[in-house]
Amino acid sequence: MSTVTTPDLETAVAALLPQLKTWRRDFHRHAESGWIEFRTASIVAEELERLGYRVSVGRDVIDADSRMGVPEPEVLARALDRARDQGAIERWLPALAGGYTGVVAELDTGRPGPTFAYRVDLDALDLDESRDDDHRPVREGFASCNDGMMHACGHDGHTTIGLGLARLFVELKSQLSGRIKLIFQPAEEGVRGARSMVEAGVLDDADIFIATHIGTGVAKGTVVCGHNGYLATTKLDATFTGVPAHAGANPEAGNNALLAAAQAALGLHAIPRHSAGASRINVGVLNAGSGRNVVPATATLKLETRGETSEINDEMQRRALDVLRGAAAMQGVKMTYSLAGEARNCEPSPELVDFIQERIADLPGIDSVIPVENRPSGSEDATTMMQRVRERGGLATYMVFGTDLAAGHHHQRFDFDEDVLPLAIRTLAHLALQADDAALRRRRTETL
Repeated sequence: MSTVTTPDLETAVAALLPQLKTWRRDFHRHAESGWIEFRTASIVAEELERLGYRVSVGRDVIDADSRMGVPEPEVLARALDRARDQGAIERWLPALAGGYTGVVAELDTGRPGPTFAYRVDLDALDLDESRDDDHRPVREGFASCNDGMMHACGHDGHTTIGLGLARLFVELKSQLSGRIKLIFQPAEEGVRGARSMVEAGVLDDADIFIATHIGTGVAKGTVVCGHNGYLATTKLDATFTGVPAHAGANPEAGNNALLAAAQAALGLHAIPRHSAGASRINVGVLNAGSGRNVVPATATLKLETRGETSEINDEMQRRALDVLRGAAAMQGVKMTYSLAGEARNCEPSPELVDFIQERIADLPGIDSVIPVENRPSGSEDATTMMQRVRERGGLATYMVFGTDLAAGHHHQRFDFDEDVLPLAIRTLAHLALQADDAALRRRRTETL
């Protein structure tokens, strides 16, 4: 297969720069959190179809029963109305309504070769953005206009990278082989969305899979070929239901759900850390009671477990459920729980990491290449996708593109250097142009 020369690729990327800035700032200003990315997804779908991709959305790429942490119907309805008011593309909204905000685009080159899949995420965080005058999005007029929602993790940049790749691949189609698949995933925050796309079969034909993130503490100009530090995790919502009673007249008639939840919170944090690797547990929310003179009849906990491996996380989850049940039994209340998010541990494919390292070291803008980063960090929904690809004989990895940050991820003053956008697009496109290389075909064959 012929490959595009660096000057050709550079020219194509340079022509994209004004549009990249426009997209990123538009998505940042109209931040939408998980399962309500109606405006964002409709704009993405419209652009992809305009470019000539075969576009699938909604229930075609989202398995309804596998979604986690979906907002209540009234929240979804209000968000859909707001998206319309803010310029969503109406013809896509019926398929997206109800929280089915995934988009997948395919480009068939007409030549034999692998299916090369990229995943980017769409959602913002539930966070109020800083309104300080020295915060660049405020100063330059693209701070979030939606209360309680902010792109504080770079997903506005990720969506922009996906659209930038889409334009490049159309322009360079004659120099590609196989198929390109672009996956725009909803609800990554809280690790709620990937499983539904996996169960819908979106990853089943992927030979090569790359998920992408910007920042994460990696220096500007540095590219990580395979991040291996993401922790397996489980997110649980627990509800305690007791019996109300007058706290002065007959407290003995009540069953105190607040006490059960409080005891559970203390017991959860007392679970020993695991000797086989990093483990985490956290109770992030406790809501309970109705008044100072009423024995509390209801309480809710929102908690999470994490583990360096899926096995460690499974053990932490098992112990957490034991604590929740025990605390409920102590107070004579009922406890129910639901799964609000989940991600497994999955290592990047060594063969793909090696291939990427060999191919990108001399690309413009890259100062340093790190093959694998093992630093334990948060959790990442894309590991569920990586696991499916690897189970079916494909190669998968998670790449990180370093950039300067105004503040850390999930901070109200988060912002990033937009120079990372063309760097990521150039690098990821270059890999697709090399994807039918004999060395990579051989490496993949060796994994089967």
